[in-house]
Amino acid sequence: MSQPAPDSLNASKGGSFLRSVKLVAWAFLGIRKGSEYRQDFAVVKPLHVVIVGVLFTAVFVLSLVALVNWVVAE
Repeated sequence: MSQPAPDSLNASKGGSFLRSVKLVAWAFLGIRKGSEYRQDFAVVKPLHVVIVGVLFTAVFVLSLVALVNWVVAE
């Protein structure tokens, strides 16, 4: 498989936040090809990954708390 040119990686930096969301979502599931992982980290901004990771974690924890409250209330 061929690797994209470095210029095409720089051209897609505008969508790095959405790519960060995709990267973190796959990381939460635990399935990701190593080559795609390295390619994503070459393009995304680390701050975006941290922000999306914190948001995903907060949503996950709040979902668990809501589920436990719902189960215990019945």
